[in-house]
Amino acid sequence: MDRRDFIKAAGAGVGALLLPVYGNAVAAEVLTTKLDVAFKKKLADIALNAATKAGASYCDVRIGRYLRQFVITRETKVENVVNTESTGVGVRVIVNGTWGFAASSGLSDDAVAKAAQQAAAIAKANSKFQSTPVQLAPNKGVGEVSWATPIKKNSMEVPIKDKVDLLLGVNDAALKAGADYIRSTLFLVNEQKYFASTDGSYIDQDVHRIWSPFTVTAIDKKSGKFRERDGFSEPSGLGFEYLDGKPEHRVALPGGAVQYTSSYNMKEDAIAAAKQARAKLKARSVKPGKYDLVLDPSHLWLTIHESVGHPLELDRALGYEANFAGTSFATIDKWKSKSFKYGSDIVTLFADKTQPGTLGAVGYDDEGVKTKRWDLVKDGVFVNYQAIRDQVHIIGEKESQGCCYADSWANVQFQRMANVSLAPGKTKLSPADMVKGVENGIYIVGNGSFSIDQQRYNAQFGGQLFYEIKDGKITEQIEDVAYQIRTPEFWNACSAICDESDYRFGGSFFDGKGQPPQISAVSHGSSTARFNGINVINTARSLG
Repeated sequence: MDRRDFIKAAGAGVGALLLPVYGNAVAAEVLTTKLDVAFKKKLADIALNAATKAGASYCDVRIGRYLRQFVITRETKVENVVNTESTGVGVRVIVNGTWGFAASSGLSDDAVAKAAQQAAAIAKANSKFQSTPVQLAPNKGVGEVSWATPIKKNSMEVPIKDKVDLLLGVNDAALKAGADYIRSTLFLVNEQKYFASTDGSYIDQDVHRIWSPFTVTAIDKKSGKFRERDGFSEPSGLGFEYLDGKPEHRVALPGGAVQYTSSYNMKEDAIAAAKQARAKLKARSVKPGKYDLVLDPSHLWLTIHESVGHPLELDRALGYEANFAGTSFATIDKWKSKSFKYGSDIVTLFADKTQPGTLGAVGYDDEGVKTKRWDLVKDGVFVNYQAIRDQVHIIGEKESQGCCYADSWANVQFQRMANVSLAPGKTKLSPADMVKGVENGIYIVGNGSFSIDQQRYNAQFGGQLFYEIKDGKITEQIEDVAYQIRTPEFWNACSAICDESDYRFGGSFFDGKGQPPQISAVSHGSSTARFNGINVINTARSLG
């Protein structure tokens, strides 16, 4: 399930149908509890010993407790409150150079040992058909360590009444500001993950994420025409403090839009969304043609995600993975050339799972590898992929890049996208200054609908708010805008990037990959960037 499908399902008030995916329904109070670390270490040792006795040359154990709370409202009503817990153990082994995996929801000594033995038996059976042994990059054990998302307020400890009051207050403010409809939601996640391996690691991690999306709808009752504006909430690796809405985290943008960093004022954004959705009803439709685009980080994150994050996953480039997002145009021969121009000279795109407050931030990945930052595109040149322990030998790396993840104890971990971001410009430049340098352009805020081909090469992106730029000035709000790209041509058209003072994050809370599908959460950072001569189409005309 991708982010858009999930929102459609949740918005329709059928969140309860998703319970089999996320675990068992529980009381809200259960979401504030934890398993004892000593208990988890004991179970891990049982699994490691059982796997070794069964012939495993390597074993890792993940004891996971995945807690989720979704609060879904519409106008004056609460549509659903969903609390789920999923707890169990997953054991992965290498026997005879072959992977095996098994999982159990039971946390007894016998259940854990049996899971390890079953994983070894599966690996032995699979080894009869394995043509090339697994090449696992070395990873030095770290002993007993812990890591936790640096939160100030545990979202799970906030009473449901307070969350409902927040959302209904947001809805009321939007309706009073001119919205005809509003649907608002809180998505709260706590992943309590314990990892142990025969390398000598015992890693306890407590990961928190939060997202508070809404959609406002305004209707012209005479014509029946309607327009929507989604909220500008930044899904984050933070606690409930993210919704404190501190003024110092409010960023005024050209055209009158507002973006937030580190803290979010949901009510203020909902009021602005109601007014802007109504303004969309009267906005002039765009004239198709070539424009210089000024893309706000609240929009650009999705373009980065689709045209950089996914195609630079090594398994896609190799053709090992094609589900959800296809394979990749960024094939191995382009990487080997050491000269493939993915973007202009000012474009540096990097992966980083250490950035505080991001969705992908953890201390260690699900293979026990310490996370880090590395370049994917350096000064415009394609230099690296995202890869994990059994892949990195293919690209000549000696250690994993730390981007392995599983969305549940019941699923095997595999390569997932890190936080992939565009490095800020090195010269002082604000969004307002960037607009001054544009003669004929469009300023785009917020992400909208998109489409992209199965090799991540040809794509089309919409947005939330569009402003015409003429002779260095924003003249008016316009509508029906989408731009078309070919990935390397688009990034080579990048002519300016604002400095680090404008650097902000967006991201995907429900990014799908794999078969059976798994979801992960990932952030993408950037400063406002300019792209010259991009083809813009009119979506209203395209739809006939």
